[in-house]
Amino acid sequence: MFISIIVFITASIGLLLLFNWLMGYRKGNITIDFEERYFNQKEYVEAIKNKLENEGREVYYEGNGRFKIDGKHYLFIERNVSMGGVPMQRTILKLDE
Repeated sequence: MFISIIVFITASIGLLLLFNWLMGYRKGNITIDFEERYFNQKEYVEAIKNKLENEGREVYYEGNGRFKIDGKHYLFIERNVSMGGVPMQRTILKLDE
């Protein structure tokens, strides 16, 4: 009984950490959720640039899914997640070390 409780708690913590990793919640990453869905890559990149520039950041798109934001290099990752049955487009800008 005691071992099954420990296994359940360990598995729950592991799943939570995996979910957080997949959703881009890591130190240095930038996550953006847009109200609108973007299917055109060029429009999507422009929306990312506009959002970050409105936050006061210096943004340059280098091409091939790479951004330079405030002097640091980021890699663009897109995730589509179902939140309450509604698909959401999540933008993750992963710090490229």
